[in-house]
Amino acid sequence: MTSFSVNADDMDAIALGGAFLGTGGGGDPYIGKLMAKQVIASHGPVTVISADELPDDALCIPVCMMGAPTVMVEKLPNGEEAREALSQLETFLGRKADALICIEAGGLNSTIPYAVAAATGLPLVDGDGMGRAFPELQMVTLTIHGISATPMVLADDKGNSSVINAISNRWTERLARCQTVEMGGAALVALYPMSGAEVKRGILHGTMSLIKEIGETMAAERKASRNPAAALLKRLDGKRLFTGRVVDIDRRTVGGFARGKALFKGIDEDEGRSFEVEFQNEFLVCRDDDGLLAVTPDLICALDADGGLPVTTEQLRYGLAVNMIGLACDPQWSTPEGLELVGPRYFGYEHDYVPLNQMSR
Repeated sequence: MTSFSVNADDMDAIALGGAFLGTGGGGDPYIGKLMAKQVIASHGPVTVISADELPDDALCIPVCMMGAPTVMVEKLPNGEEAREALSQLETFLGRKADALICIEAGGLNSTIPYAVAAATGLPLVDGDGMGRAFPELQMVTLTIHGISATPMVLADDKGNSSVINAISNRWTERLARCQTVEMGGAALVALYPMSGAEVKRGILHGTMSLIKEIGETMAAERKASRNPAAALLKRLDGKRLFTGRVVDIDRRTVGGFARGKALFKGIDEDEGRSFEVEFQNEFLVCRDDDGLLAVTPDLICALDADGGLPVTTEQLRYGLAVNMIGLACDPQWSTPEGLELVGPRYFGYEHDYVPLNQMSR
């Protein structure tokens, strides 16, 4: 993989691709896209580099949003919180960062790092910690590889900030989630400070390139007046789950998460069938009348059946028609260690993980 440059116009495709891979989570990409465009226009393009280009002793830091995506729709970041979190973590560590990382491939969190990279002049690594979005901060491949989430800094829109040191990544999530709730349900964070050597072994490589490519594919299909679903299924070797219209939705913000369930009635070739999708920030389980169609850690991605744009959990509303697409997760997530972190039983479901390609329907 080679480095490439990202300018303000590229953020349209990156926001689209990130929102699609984000499985309904990661926050509204529109907000992050506007932030990144503005900063890139002022400071110049962002260089995205392969992890292989990093010296082993480089300091690399992910920056992201933590909290309920529903909150970010009404409580917009002012643009300084993520940079403040990064700056304070650098101060705590006594060293400046050499590169930034996306913690997840999803929505707002696939665009915020571009804004911070442009403002600081730091390169962004072509990779992330999930290959999708997950709701809790220990749910990254970095945890599988024994990399600590702390020291971590949280910053809010009011100017508050704090440093967390925790005994495990799970404890980091618990402590940071409490603070995020007190900060109004959303905070910007800098965490998982790691060396270049740890980045090379711990992240999922090439996801920033993939996000951009997915977004460009979506834009090209929409420009040709085609819904992108078919092209994405082919490019990503995905599985069509269903096409349906939302007939009921139960969504609430609880403990710093957007939790809920959406019910769909099938349309077009799925006429006469019923479907259910459960989410905790991200889409986690998809069922029809007969049972499971897809389940975490495999990706459940939603596209507006009319406009072809990605649909996040906070955008679901009565009457919206969607194409639901399933994608296989990165192989690391289907290992015993991965399933312990993000498998269905962790989220309280009483069934084991069944890979998408082994589902009977």
